[in-house]
Amino acid sequence: MKKVFFTLMLMIIVISNALSQESFRRWRKANQIRLDKFDLILPEVMRENKIDMWIIMCREGNFDPMYRELGEGYVGHNGYYIFTDTGKPRIERSVLGIEGYLLEEGKAYDYFGAESELKEFVTKRDPKRIGLNMSKDIGGADGLSYTGRQELASILGPTYESRFVSAEKLVSDFRSRHVTSEITTFTEAGDYSYQLAERALSNEVITPGVTTLEDVAWWLKEQLFKHNLESSFGMPSIYVTGPNGIEATSNSRIIQRGDILMLDWGVGFMNMYTDMKRMAYVLKEGERDVPSGILHAYDQALKVRKVVAGTIKPGITAKQNEDNIYKALMDGGYARIEFNKPNNDDKTDVIVGCHSVGDWGHGSGPSIAFFNPVQMGYILRPTNLLSIEFFAYTPIPEWGGKKLRVPLEDDAIVTDRGIEWVYPINRKVLVIK
Repeated sequence: MKKVFFTLMLMIIVISNALSQESFRRWRKANQIRLDKFDLILPEVMRENKIDMWIIMCREGNFDPMYRELGEGYVGHNGYYIFTDTGKPRIERSVLGIEGYLLEEGKAYDYFGAESELKEFVTKRDPKRIGLNMSKDIGGADGLSYTGRQELASILGPTYESRFVSAEKLVSDFRSRHVTSEITTFTEAGDYSYQLAERALSNEVITPGVTTLEDVAWWLKEQLFKHNLESSFGMPSIYVTGPNGIEATSNSRIIQRGDILMLDWGVGFMNMYTDMKRMAYVLKEGERDVPSGILHAYDQALKVRKVVAGTIKPGITAKQNEDNIYKALMDGGYARIEFNKPNNDDKTDVIVGCHSVGDWGHGSGPSIAFFNPVQMGYILRPTNLLSIEFFAYTPIPEWGGKKLRVPLEDDAIVTDRGIEWVYPINRKVLVIK
């Protein structure tokens, strides 16, 4: 008995040490990202947006969306992360009313002070434009509450209140321009995403005639818990597509032979979030391969992706990129449509939604997506992350000529060369036997 007891204790110690080492590894990497972004990204984006001082207010129990990026910390009542352009190459970084071991140990900030110092702090530096996280269109840039703004105005007085401006574009630029340490973290998130997704759409998880759509979704949720991951999408979308569109999503519907399955989800790892899809076919009894019509539709989608990814370039707005993409697609014989409104012909119809990704599943940066109208006006720059997402609708004989919607989505980085993938992308229909 003693031998068994000591063996178990040793195992617990080993596991505990491994967990603490992983926590420390993640913290060190997150802190390196913070230091790099403060040094390299922060000065350029504050000056581009002509903001002299950026104040991010946090309240106990109501943190700004950027709280984790900025280092977290304990907020007793109100706390402020404050960045000031003093004219020197390095942006001054200060924290008022927020404290804690990890925040201070990270060495990212120059000064720690009390919440009560805010008025004196701002007055001494006398900024001409004060950026606050207020935004009508980008949730990640809208952390300041209505009452929080009122309190800031009351503390700083009418002179400085008149200098308040929205930091919407500044937040977008800061969060969507990435340093190398951040990109490697996003790649790690992508590895978790595609590997778990492809395991989910396999016989490891699915037994035709037994497993339900929600069984698969809950398996993925359990993997998030097991690997200490997050997601910006709640329940993973596991759905069946038929001749009339989506038949069921993440519910008690049992997966049957002949089903076409789609998976849409994303992983959150160290504050970096992915968004991707996978497609699978459940073989019927006696079938050895995916039906030819489905394979043809998928092949058409792969050709569309080649056009989309090959057309995107930095240095122009997302809207200009969208125009270029659709022109290239139409020149290639494809048709542009509204979402889920395919034409009744023999062409492959396409709708594009290559949205920003990284700081959330649908990120705050430049977005080649009709559902992000403000971000469509932003210029694409190297190190921006994009989800290369679109839907291609192709008629298949198996459905009497009705169109199969093939959704392809994987994450990529914008470089001077264009689009480059950050993990192995979706290249085939997965097969469930």
